[in-house]
Amino acid sequence: MNSHELLGQLRVTPVDQMGVIDRIARIKSRSIKKEAKLSGLEKVLSMIDLTTLEGADTENKVRQLSYKAMHLHDGYDGLPTVAAICVYPTMIKVAKQTLAGSGVKVASVATYFPSGQADMDVKIAETRYAIEEGADEVDMVISRGKFLEGEYNYVLDEIIGINELCHAHDVRLKVILETGELGSLDEVRRASDIALLANPDFIKTSTGKISQAANMHVTLVMLQAIRDHFDRTGVQVGMKPAGGISDSKSALHYLRMVKEILGEEWLTNEWFRFGASRLANEVLMQIIKQETGSYQAAQYFSKD
Repeated sequence: MNSHELLGQLRVTPVDQMGVIDRIARIKSRSIKKEAKLSGLEKVLSMIDLTTLEGADTENKVRQLSYKAMHLHDGYDGLPTVAAICVYPTMIKVAKQTLAGSGVKVASVATYFPSGQADMDVKIAETRYAIEEGADEVDMVISRGKFLEGEYNYVLDEIIGINELCHAHDVRLKVILETGELGSLDEVRRASDIALLANPDFIKTSTGKISQAANMHVTLVMLQAIRDHFDRTGVQVGMKPAGGISDSKSALHYLRMVKEILGEEWLTNEWFRFGASRLANEVLMQIIKQETGSYQAAQYFSKD
């Protein structure tokens, strides 16, 4: 089925904005018992994609980040590793070599991240390069300009093309909507529904490169789109809120929201991720506080 036929079947669900606000307020109001909090925090750690996507990135910086991914706190036994590290395509080989045998995945951005302002040939070439360099996962950006102009076929064709290339090489795909540029929750829902037609592995809120990053409102709307897609097709798609999540309390609220909307089967790093490098140290501090009753000084934690 081509993109015209798929879009012809699409019926975008209007967003009940007051309902979204009310549900988030109820999720935030619920207390979490100490035992559940500790296991939840360890789960959060296992779901983080540590990220460095700067023009000043060096091989040494990527090696340091990779080491942190495997050794979050050498003085504390039994901690999980993070899920992945996310780097530019030119840094994939360095990350793969450093992480060899650890189980930590290497994700790479592609498709002219973060703007997406390039033609399809360029985006395919960059994605192919990332795959050839050894990426386990690719985080692509949609063409927001085309989306805002109403060229939904163009956006869907792009996602389908990148998705087919990734899946042909057993590479998982995350589709970044950059929700802060879409204008409203209704448009977030429309972009989510369009991306889900391609059956990617994840949809993702943000690049982390603009001030409006992830929040619970857009994440809830995207989770509801995933739920409706699963109920309609039986195809499971993951979720990745990215940017702006820096405290453990908020992270636990996200896990509760995922559980309520999607269910326990989404509460693994195969289907849910946080794009939030700063979150790791804060969660580590909270875990040690839960275990020992006191906070450890900041110098005991590595800087990203």
